[in-house]
Formats: sequence, C-alpha cells, structure tokens
Amino acid sequence: MIGQLLQSGLGNLAAYLAAHVLLCLVPAFFIAGAMAALIPQESVTRFLGRDAPKAVSYPAAAAAGSLLAVCSCTIVPLFAGIYRKGAGLGPAITFLFFAPAANILALVYTGGVIGVDLAGARFILSLAFGIGIGMIMALLFRADDAAHEEAGGGFAGSGAGGMGRGALAFLLLWVGLLLAGTLKLAFLTDAAFEVTLPVGDTRPWQAALDGLVPHDAGRGEEGVSIQGVALIALLAAIGLCAWKGFEGIHEGFNAWARAGLGLIAATLLVAALAVRESAAGLAIGFTGKFFAVAAFLAALSAVGRWMIAREDLHAWLWESWRFIRQIFPLLVAGVFVVGVLRALIRPEWIQALAGTNSVAGNLAGVAFGVVMYFPTLVEVPIAKMFLDLGMHRGPLLAYLMADPELSLQSILIISAILGRRKTAAYVGLVALFSTAAGLAYGAWVDGAPPLAIAIAVAAFIGLLAALVARAGASHHATPQGT
Repeated sequence: MIGQLLQSGLGNLAAYLAAHVLLCLVPAFFIAGAMAALIPQESVTRFLGRDAPKAVSYPAAAAAGSLLAVCSCTIVPLFAGIYRKGAGLGPAITFLFFAPAANILALVYTGGVIGVDLAGARFILSLAFGIGIGMIMALLFRADDAAHEEAGGGFAGSGAGGMGRGALAFLLLWVGLLLAGTLKLAFLTDAAFEVTLPVGDTRPWQAALDGLVPHDAGRGEEGVSIQGVALIALLAAIGLCAWKGFEGIHEGFNAWARAGLGLIAATLLVAALAVRESAAGLAIGFTGKFFAVAAFLAALSAVGRWMIAREDLHAWLWESWRFIRQIFPLLVAGVFVVGVLRALIRPEWIQALAGTNSVAGNLAGVAFGVVMYFPTLVEVPIAKMFLDLGMHRGPLLAYLMADPELSLQSILIISAILGRRKTAAYVGLVALFSTAAGLAYGAWVDGAPPLAIAIAVAAFIGLLAALVARAGASHHATPQGT
C-alpha cells in the first residue's frame, strides 16, 4: 500500500514537471523577477497600491488577470511579484483569484464545452467575488498592508524614476512568451512539418513509461511521455547551473549562469515541440508554438544585451532565483502530496455527494477542487465528465471556481508569501464564496425565482460585510503576526 502511494505521488510529480512547469511556470518566474527588479515601485502603487482609488485598482487587477490563461501554481509567482513591488493586498488578492478562475480562455472553453450559461455565471460571480475577497482581505489585514507598504520593494536594479523602454520591452516579451506557450490555438499547436529520428520503434519506450506512471484522464493522471523524460533531465541540469550561477549573480555572470540561461532557452524550445512515438522512430513536429517561442527568445536576448543595463540583468536574475528558491520546493512537495491523496480518494465519492444543489454538495465540489488538482483548462473537460455522471450544475460551478484557486501546492506557496493567518483567511473566503456561488447558480438552474435568489445573495453579502466590519474594528493598529 505504501509503495503504491509513493508511486502515485512520484508519478504525479513526474507528470507535472514534464508537462506543466516549462512553458507557463518558467516564464512566470522570470516575469515576477522582472516586476520586482525592473519596475519602479511608484508604477505599481499608482494603479494597484493600497491608496489607489478602488474604482481603479480592483478592476485593473481583474483586467490584468483576465489575459493570463494560467493555473493556480503559475499565478502565484506573478502575484508575489506585484505584491512585493508595492501592490496593495486587496488588488493583489483580486489578481490572484481572478486570473485562474475566469481568464478569457477559460471562459471561452467553458462556454464551448459545458454551456454559455455556466461560463457567464463563472465570469460574473468570479469578478464580483474576486473583488469582494480582495476588499475583505484588505480590511481584515489593513495594519499588515500598511506595514508592507512602508517596507517598500526588494532588490531594485533600475532605481527611482519611470520604467525605461528597455525594461518595458523586456517585460512585455516575457509576457508574450508566456502567452505563446500557453494559448491553445491551432496556429500554435499544429505542426508545420515533422522530422522522424531513425532510432527504431519507440512505442515500447512509451509503453514502459505508461507502466511506471499510469495515464488515466478520468482521474487527472496524465502520465509521462518520452519528451517529458527529456524535459525532466533538462530541468535537473538547469537546477544545478542555476544554483551554481544565479546564487552569486550580483558578482557577475559566470560560466554556470550562462549555461543555465542557455539550458532554459533549449528547454523551452524542446517543450514547444510536438513529439510522438512511432514504429519508424521518434517523430518530432515543429509547431507554430516552437517558432513563436524561438522568436521571443531571440528578441529577449537582443533586448537584454543592448537595452538593459548589466546591473539590472543581475537584479532580474537574482529576483527570479529568489522566487524560485521560495516557491519551487513547496510546489514539488504539494504536487507529490496531491498524487498520494489522489490514490486514496475516489472521484465517485464526490460525485455521489454533489448530485443535488445542497450545502454539502457544493462543499464537496470545493473540496474536490482542492485535493484533485488539475492544470489550467483541464478542469473543464473533467467538469464535463462530472456533469455527465450526474453532478448538479451548482456544485459544478463551485468546483470550477475552487479548483483553479485552492490546489494544495498553491496554498503552501501562498502561505510562504503571506503567512499562515492571511492564507487561512484567503482559503476560507474562497471556499465560502465558491460554495455560495454554486448554491445561487444551482438554485437558478432548479427554477427558483431570480428575485428570491437576489435577496438571498444580498442578505449573505450584508451579513458577511457586517461580520467583517466588526472583525476589522477589533483589530489593533499594529501589524498582526503571520
């Protein structure tokens, strides 16, 4: 039994590292580093600071998140980047919630697979509740927020003043690379041409990997491909070079740092290929994504060489490395634990509980989103499967709102950034609002009068606002412990 649990945990970790870290999480770390090192603090606080007008800061945070088709793990480094650079806790939390829950791609995919009504409910409720959760967090922890603002940003290579053209271009190119690697559009995913490496029949290789790491889409088990094995090996090499090169980057580039950057570029290019096994050998498809990633990498190299000061590059790499050291070990631990839990918990249990639009059913949908984490957009076909198996549409919405937010690994990472008290409050609020959203939408699906639903939602919000105001008034002006 213990051996099976370990195999499940290690298999889940291997599948995650092979499939999801590279084209989304790696750019996210470097974007977060660029935010921390290259963006002047006043540029962030002007729109997202705690003293910025709420009518500006919260919609701006939601709008920024709507463009990023990323999962809960990928959004955390970006959240850490804007928060460390001076964003208020409330807008930063809104960004953290809204980006994975209701980005444009997730909404379009939800509408196409499950229904426009569910996609619309997901957008409206995610927007309202994301802003609401951010405001509540800002009120509950306003003393901490003020202390955080006084502490200011971290290592800043570009100093005071406005953001230079080179720094802006560098940041936008990283965002472009992230989008090119994550958007599932035909011109990006289709192969322009294919080359076959004559290494013999590679199908037995894949069969052996399937035996080591099971593939079961119904349980979210994605397995490991031949390409994934190569990517894991490249990640290990990157880790060694980064540790040797980035740890002392403030002293200048050494051979380890240059090798690490070269391996990162090579890994992103390999991840963008379409690789499949065949009887004739290993078929390698050169996709539109491969050429887009190559173009962005070339542009980043040119901008970094000619438009960014050397000390700013050092600051960027140091901040990126600091985020990786803080976040990546917790991510690995969380993904492993989720794999172990997945072997113990049967999806049928959740489906049986969530067959009706009850409080227990909606809480079951939320709990399933926490324990049975799926990467970005994969939660939509899984939700369709649950719907076909009898899950009520109310708990289904609760699951779709909680799954992108509350994966176990993201909770661990957020705790390292915000502290245990703020993380517990955030997790509780997301669970509460997701459950309320599922109940409200499920009641509408069951034919309840819209006026009655509106009155119930207003009463819920009013009661919660009163409780939060009372809790906020009881807090001392001094910062709270984490």
